[in-house]
Amino acid sequence: MTKHSEQRVVPYKASELYALVADVGAYPKFLPWCVGARVRRNDGREMVADLIIGFGPFRESFTSRVGLQPPDEAEGPCAITVAYENGPFKFLTNRWGFAPHPEGCVVDFFVEFEFRSKVLQKAIGAVFTEAVHLMVGAFLKRAAAVYGTPKTPGTLARPAT
Repeated sequence: MTKHSEQRVVPYKASELYALVADVGAYPKFLPWCVGARVRRNDGREMVADLIIGFGPFRESFTSRVGLQPPDEAEGPCAITVAYENGPFKFLTNRWGFAPHPEGCVVDFFVEFEFRSKVLQKAIGAVFTEAVHLMVGAFLKRAAAVYGTPKTPGTLARPAT
């Protein structure tokens, strides 16, 4: 089993980052190892999507059911949850949370998975931490490209309670 969680304050609105993560069809344009994406259905509250991930000699596709909790008009908290449906995993869980913060928003990211193939699990396990940091970084680079370069770089932080 492989998992990672991270909280980061970033200088973008929660609604902006939510929109980037919810735009699954655009993932191949900027997300490392994502070589294909197809949204089968999206009603605004739930999406069913297929992703094709490729790294080294491996190429795998999987289907997920994506729960969408969009921001309200007051820029309140919003979230995206991913439930694995079909593909090479024993299981996959992924959550993104976005909450307003005085410096932008707090991004709360969690992923946990295990591949059915021990060879694939071992291969990704060796580079998993680097892969997650590249993935989170890819979303931040995409935010800069879409919304402009922020004045402050964002930091790892715990949200104020």
